[in-house]
Parts: sequence; structure tokens; C-alpha cells
Amino acid sequence: MRLNKFLAKSGVASRRKSDELIQMATTEVNGKVCLDPAYNVTPSDSVYFDGKIVKLIEDKVVYITGAANGIGKAAADVFSERGAKLALCDTNENILKEVTEDYQARGVEVLSKKIDVTEKDELFSFSDQIISKFGKIDICVPNAGAIGSENFSKRKDYIDEDWEITYSVNVKGLVNTTDSVKDHMIKNKNGKIVIVSSQGGRKPRGVGDKGRGNVLNPYLVSKAAAIQFTHTLAIELGKYNINVNTVCPGRLYTSFWQQIAENHKSMNSDYSEMDPFEIFKEQAESYFPLKRAQEPRDVAYSIAFLASDEASEITGQALNVNGGGILN
Repeated sequence: MRLNKFLAKSGVASRRKSDELIQMATTEVNGKVCLDPAYNVTPSDSVYFDGKIVKLIEDKVVYITGAANGIGKAAADVFSERGAKLALCDTNENILKEVTEDYQARGVEVLSKKIDVTEKDELFSFSDQIISKFGKIDICVPNAGAIGSENFSKRKDYIDEDWEITYSVNVKGLVNTTDSVKDHMIKNKNGKIVIVSSQGGRKPRGVGDKGRGNVLNPYLVSKAAAIQFTHTLAIELGKYNINVNTVCPGRLYTSFWQQIAENHKSMNSDYSEMDPFEIFKEQAESYFPLKRAQEPRDVAYSIAFLASDEASEITGQALNVNGGGILN
């Protein structure tokens, strides 16, 4: 593999940018500076960029739930660009099919299936299929989530169905997902689990603000549970060389946040003339020290780091990826 492609696949930079970086004497191969982007990197070569060793994850198998869009899709993009094999599931069969076909057209090895994470048997069956096809599961990213029941965005306060759906997907679905992979990882004495939670599970902000009521409570509580589950699972699996961490995104303009923006719009007259993205942008610029919103890909890069060998001494942690919106 050409050196510029090797750096690109390892996540250092795009291939074009890698050409520039190589010619700036930033890259060493086997202890010597290499200025040739076309140098053929072999498995026996040791490649260092800016003094740090660079490794591909081509032999890794990554299992992602809720993979058809948002953070799940962004994570699949980042892992695939770095050479991983993908196992993807989602409840939206049509979008998942499009995503799968796109990866296949780009030469990515991928297995996908429509799955409801509240159905434990479906997850265990899919894990068996992944192992049958790829031989293993190295990385698991439980990302599937729910924010409320039907018409959530039009209500001020929660109803029983909001608690039922957020608990069944965000808590029980999470446990189902990790249960479906942990015995395999224990047997291999190796694995990375990176759970997608939320900054709202760390320190809820704005609950009940501007007349919005308590409609977000079920979602926030479910994400706090996901963080606590991360801690307990890390303790349980640490002795088997399995790292368990969670990322806590801030405001990202995904389908979830569009529903929150619609809720703001319907409950707060200050936002009545604004479209959902304008509400999103205004809040991001108001609340975050970095004065910008996060993109799904920003979270995906953090997921990829926690799933890498470089994070081998990190476990049981909840990492805020929120532009400084919450600082603890």
C-alpha cells in the first residue's frame, strides 16, 4: 500500500493532504524519514507520523447499531475509511440498504440487517452471523437510541409511553447489544465497547427551561443510566482485556435534535418564527465555549480513538464531545 494511502486509511489526513505532510518530512519508515508518498508500505514496516506510530485497523470487525444515519453512520464512515470491516444494523431497512450498497460499491466488506435492539434474540442471531462471516467481533458501538414516543416534539410534558420507549431502547436495548457480544470478546480476551450516551446524561441543562416542561426527562434519565452501565460493565469486563467507554455528545443536528428543536418551537414563543436549524445554531453559539455545534463525524472520531490501541489504558470513562458545553 502506498504511504499516502496508508496515512489516509489510518486517519492522519486525506490522501492529498498526506502527500503534503510526507514531503514536509513528518513521516518515518523503519526509523528513517521518508519523502516519497508512493513508498510501498509492507506489513513488516514501522511507520511513524510526527513521532507517533501509525497503525491500520484493516483486520478489525466493527459492529454498530443505529448505523443508518447520524452518529452511527458517521462512525461507520470513519471506521471504513480506516480499513475496518463493518457489521451494521438499524430499524430503517430502506436507508440501511442504501448505506450498505454504497459501502459495497466502495469495496468495503459489510454485513447489514434490519434489527430492533429491544429484541434480544435478533441481536444474538446477528452476532452469530457476524462471527460466521468475519470470524470475530473486535469493536462494538451500541448507538441505537430513542428520544420519546410519537408526537414527542409537540408535547410539554412526558407521558408513560415516553418512559417505556426510551427505557426499552436506550437502556434495555443497550444491555441486549453488549450481552450479544461480550461472551465472544471474553473468549478472545480482547474487545472494545464504545457506547453512545449524551451530555444530558452527565448534567442536564435547560430541563424545564423556557416553558418546555419535563418532556425530555425520560431521555436524560436513560442516558444517565447508559453512563452508569458503562462504569459497571468496565469493571466486569476489565479482567478479560475488554475496554468499555462512552461518548457524551452535545448538540448535533441529527434527526433527534430536529425533534427537540420542534419542541422548542412549539413551546417557546421566542423560537416560533425560527426553523429547527436556526434554533439549533442559536443554542450552539450561546451555550458552547467553542461557539459551534458538533457534527456527527466529530463524535465518530472520538469513538474511533476509544476503540483504538492508543486508548488501551482507558476504560470506564464518559468522554464529553460537546465543545465545552459541560465541563465535568
